[in-house]
Amino acid sequence: MPRRCTVCAHPEVEAINRALVGGAPYRSVANRYESLSQAAVQRHQENHIPAALAKAKAAGDVANADDLLAQVRDLQVRTLAILEAAEGVSQHRTALSAIREARNNLELLAKLLGELNDSPTVNVLISPQWIEIRTVLLEVLAAYPEARSAVAGRLLALEAAS
Repeated sequence: MPRRCTVCAHPEVEAINRALVGGAPYRSVANRYESLSQAAVQRHQENHIPAALAKAKAAGDVANADDLLAQVRDLQVRTLAILEAAEGVSQHRTALSAIREARNNLELLAKLLGELNDSPTVNVLISPQWIEIRTVLLEVLAAYPEARSAVAGRLLALEAAS
């Protein structure tokens, strides 16, 4: 059974990790905290700090995404306030600009939330290559009428579904 990392088990592991991430030398960290050897601190740095940093980065990425969403939502609230104010004093040009911005904000929010996918869609069933393959396939199957009929039926159903 492998031994547990003495640094991970140390009551001040978070402070030790901060010191190591900050670039403190192994010897100074070992001397600063009781019962730690320089070798244990080095092993901990090499084996456990990268995983901790990866978790921290993932948490930071989530926090950044949440912050970005909050900023876009705040922009939308402000844009709608401008729209309402412009409509109240009949500033139609400003109102139309606010409507455009509100629409852009909604589109950005939808993309960020994964509710809008603007990647291109390719329909292979109408491509010249597919039509050629389909023709060749049915020609080759002409010698096997039952198989040709079954394949043709499936191809028609596939094309009808799209």
